Amino acid sequence: MTNYIFSSEHDKEFAATLRKRVRSYFKETQQSPNANYVMVLKSISAIGLYLLPLALMLAGIITNIYLAIGLWAIMGLAKAFIGTSVMHDAVHGSYSGSQSVNSLMRLSTIIIGIDAKVWKIQHNVLHHTYTNIEDADEDIQPRFLFRFSPHQPRYWFHKYQHIYAIIIYGISTLLWVTLKDFLKYNQYRQKGLVESGAPFYKHMVAMFFKKSVYFAAFVVLPIMLLPFSAASVIGMFVLMHVVAGASLSLIFQPAHVVPTSLFIKQEEQKIDHNFYVHQLFTTCNFGMSNRFLSWFIGGLNFQIEHHLFPNVCHVHYPKLALIVQQTAQEFGLPYYANDTFTGAISNHFTMLRDLGSGKISAFAMAH
Repeated sequence: MTNYIFSSEHDKEFAATLRKRVRSYFKETQQSPNANYVMVLKSISAIGLYLLPLALMLAGIITNIYLAIGLWAIMGLAKAFIGTSVMHDAVHGSYSGSQSVNSLMRLSTIIIGIDAKVWKIQHNVLHHTYTNIEDADEDIQPRFLFRFSPHQPRYWFHKYQHIYAIIIYGISTLLWVTLKDFLKYNQYRQKGLVESGAPFYKHMVAMFFKKSVYFAAFVVLPIMLLPFSAASVIGMFVLMHVVAGASLSLIFQPAHVVPTSLFIKQEEQKIDHNFYVHQLFTTCNFGMSNRFLSWFIGGLNFQIEHHLFPNVCHVHYPKLALIVQQTAQEFGLPYYANDTFTGAISNHFTMLRDLGSGKISAFAMAH
């Protein structure tokens, strides 16, 4: 993989001005860029919404099969809630200025069945650093079934990707908790992104142990204690993951795989854009006025602010958005945003359709 380098000269005044204004905002308001009481309440709500239904069922308080199905679906939403509103900030190190607190909150990855180290490499390092850059950003890497970039090969079945996408999105977290973390960690060893030898195998064993705890709590114990057949419990567990997978995909994908986004493929190591400008060209916000949406998805409808300032807790993004918008406008730079969440999803599926049909080629290089 090429280690791309962003220009330090292009638009450097924009980057400097933006950073200065954000620093001034926190200084003038006397706020910490980390979590506040709102974030603490949100964390309690997310974890409670996830674990309480399971506890009620395991305790024998909920025995109706239809009510149980509904609770597993709610747990799927809560799993996505934890992923976006607790785990995400903790792994970025923006939950708290204390690494001990961030490490504590990263333990939430265990109860949702994923590995924090693998997520950090894929998301924090590769996606955030090389957003929408071919062969570097793993979020748009070819998955064969999908064509997420105009620079990727197109196969005949891609013309249907906007139809079958939601099915694949739905099973994404199920694949994640079973195979993906192990496969990714091995790939990162081959790329030199993690240590080889004893540290590698030690972490693989740790992943296996944590996932064993997850499956024991969410599959084995329910099969043993719930008054339903094993097949029914497994079916409800899968339902939870379908809800979580579809929810998470529909939160993350409309931020980057949309018609306004820039996609880059080049052999040269140096990117012409400044890093901050690159994030403006490759990212799109949505539903910025929807407070409930912002609460539930951890401010990830403010993806531009998140990509520009990933070390800032998401509860501050709405205020930062005003600063970013004003500064971008002053420097004649784009600030892409969809008014609604449904509009963002529609744009994403339109992009999938057009990429799959070949309607969109490498046009984005000239964005």
